Order: sequence, then C-alpha cells, then structure tokens
Amino acid sequence: MSVTRTRVLHWIATHSLLIALCVIVLFPIGFVFLTSVMSPSQTLTASFWPNPWTWNNYIQVFTTSPVWLWAGNSFIYAAGATVFMLLSSVPAAYVLAKVRFRGSGLVFMLFIVAMVLPPQITVVPVYLMWAKMGFTGSLLPLVLPNLLGDAFSIFLLRQFFLTIPNDYLEAARLDGCGDWRALLRVIVPMARPGIAAAALFVFVRAWNDYFGPLLYTSENQSAWTLSFGLGTFKGTHGTDWGATMALTIVATLPIVIVFFLAQRTFVQGVTMTGVKG
Repeated sequence: MSVTRTRVLHWIATHSLLIALCVIVLFPIGFVFLTSVMSPSQTLTASFWPNPWTWNNYIQVFTTSPVWLWAGNSFIYAAGATVFMLLSSVPAAYVLAKVRFRGSGLVFMLFIVAMVLPPQITVVPVYLMWAKMGFTGSLLPLVLPNLLGDAFSIFLLRQFFLTIPNDYLEAARLDGCGDWRALLRVIVPMARPGIAAAALFVFVRAWNDYFGPLLYTSENQSAWTLSFGLGTFKGTHGTDWGATMALTIVATLPIVIVFFLAQRTFVQGVTMTGVKG
C-alpha cells in the first residue's frame, strides 16, 4: 500500500464523524439540485439521478416569473436592513460596552428581554401604524425599523466590543478624541470581524424572511421579494417540482456566495464574541 493511500485512509478514519455529518447536511441540498435538473416525468419517482439532465426548469423559472424583480427587491431589503442596523446598533453597542452610566445594566437587560419576546406580539399594532402612514405595499416597513436598532445585533456587537482593551480608548481620549471619533477611529477598525458577523446575520435573515413580505408586500406584486415569490410560485406550479426546486436553488445561491466570501471574517467574529462578559 502506497504512502499516499495510507495517508488518505488515515485522514478518512480520523474525520469519519465529520464526513458523516457533512453528508447528512449536504444531502438535502444535493436532492434539491438533482430534482431541479429532472424532467417532470422523473420527479417524485424512485430515481434520484437525472436521466437525462435537463436545464429547462431554470429557463422556465426566468421566463414565467419576474425573478430578477424579486431578487432586486430582496437585495434592497437585505442591504437596506443591514446598513440601517449598522448605523443604529454599532453606536448603541459601543455605549453599552464602553460608556459607564447609571442604569446601563438595566438597559442591557431590556435588550435581552427584547430578544426573548417573539415579534408576533407586536404585529397588529405595528401593522396598523404603517398602514396609517400609507407605507404598506412597499419595502419601507421592512427596512426602516432597523434604524431603531436590532436587539440581537446590539448584544452580539456589545460582546465583541468588550474584548477590545480600554487602553486603546484611553489613548485616543488623551489625543483629544471624543466618543464618536474614538468609535469610528478605534473601535470600528478593530471590531471588523464582529461587525461583519452581525451584518451577515441580518443580511441572511432579511433575505430569507417570508413573514414580513407576506404581511406588508402581498398586495403589491412589484414589491415581492424572492422568498415570498418562491412561495407564490410553489402555489402556482404545485405539481412542477423541477421548476420549484430550480427557483429554490436560485434563491439560495446568493446567500451561499455571500457566506463563502465572508466566511473567514464571519467565523472569526463569532468565535471572538463572548470571550469577555
């Protein structure tokens, strides 16, 4: 037996549990992709392998539905929510982590409570508020609330900011920096992994959100997002599983690309968060 083959077998034996877990996680994704390239006569049969491979389902998806419009709305929603979250949550997390004031612990506990409460509790009054303002049927009720901060993002960023030594802030203040300049010049550059992790969480949540678009944009088809469009597409083409799976792949692919591009920064931000309480 060659040395290379021995090393390969040793690597497989050492990582057998991880390989098994990867197969379990990737099997549904592979099943969806293989179904998306099957003909209608092959889907929901005992055959798992397409024969022959057909890409007509992807052509059908783009020709029968406004996929580009849905994707554009999803990007506006996800990008707008991410930017607004950063503008509001980064300063709030900085105050909770680095500024000492009476009642700071109570304020932090209120953020924890806000994380625990399900959003469905406030659905009716919040919807009525946006309806009276005339914003229903658009993406504004989904994007604008992020200007008020996001409880989970504030918690995540606060935990990361706590890992930054206060000596850097004291040195910045000795140089004449106020809190805003210290935040922008010292904290933000040093906290890029944590900020990237919080931004990715919000972007993925907004991209995959179905309940929000269902509640606020269902009356206006030009404001539908990709997740909500996928739901309506499934209802219209309920028996055409190949086309439905093709649209599912199209809706999932941008998130996969974003995660792989930001994977290293995201993992670093998550692992460093919570080191200091």
